[in-house]
Amino acid sequence: MRIAFMGTPDFSLSALQAILGAGHNIVAVYTQIPRPAGRGKKERQSPVHEFASSHNIPVHTPLNFKKISDVDVFKKLNLDLAVVVAYGLLLPQEILDAPKFGCLNIHASLLPRWRGAAPIQRAIMAGDQKTGIGIMQMEAGLDTGPIILEKSIAIASSDTAGSLHDKLSTLGAKAITETLDYLSDLSAVPQNSNGVIYAEKIKKSEAHIDWSKSANDLKNHIHGMSPFPGAWTEFNGERLKILSVEVSDQSGPSGQMISAPLTIACGNKSLNILHAQRAGKELMNIEDLIRGVDINLGATFK
Repeated sequence: MRIAFMGTPDFSLSALQAILGAGHNIVAVYTQIPRPAGRGKKERQSPVHEFASSHNIPVHTPLNFKKISDVDVFKKLNLDLAVVVAYGLLLPQEILDAPKFGCLNIHASLLPRWRGAAPIQRAIMAGDQKTGIGIMQMEAGLDTGPIILEKSIAIASSDTAGSLHDKLSTLGAKAITETLDYLSDLSAVPQNSNGVIYAEKIKKSEAHIDWSKSANDLKNHIHGMSPFPGAWTEFNGERLKILSVEVSDQSGPSGQMISAPLTIACGNKSLNILHAQRAGKELMNIEDLIRGVDINLGATFK
């Protein structure tokens, strides 16, 4: 089959590598335009762009598909299929209809739960016990298409958005290669009309830690925002990002350090801080971090 791959960030890369490694014919890659990145704000190609270029696959970076010329280029590829994963652009109906077998999307949730932009983060923040990957036949609606194949995975108590991202990226790669191998034998099943929840994009304004909430809720909040944007608290006028924690049965006044190396009381129970990051510093385990910060029992975090 003649396949176009459409994706942008690291999450997409495992699927692209797997499809290519399975011997499928990827005739074009679509990804977002290079963006300023790093301290120097130099334009940087996406991970998918860099990989495709290194394997001599033609790369297209349309700003959107509003130009007739961009749509025409896509149609002239004479595709059998397009595989889409975290591309970052909405595809108009003309693009969805162009390949012989349409466009397949790799989505990081068990649809219809967590349609939208941030399914990995929202699943953890909501305290979900499991999530997964869905291979979906794309429609014009936001993640509304029928499911061709689905694989589930447990969310571990220690999982952060970062660790779950990597697990689901690998699972997505396995799911899409299986789908391509057995495409003619698989049928698309409409999504359940019940249980629809949207995973809204994470806002930085959500990142502040409210220590009056329960320890379990805060663990989910913190892990869902780790590593980015990173849930934060304030101590002595300095922001401290908290990136991984575990729940403790100890209790005390909310926001107060109640034991070493760094256990902070919540509205119910408390959290042992495992990894944190000071402004402008690298991620550290808590033992290393407190060597450079004067934090004593009774210290208050806001």
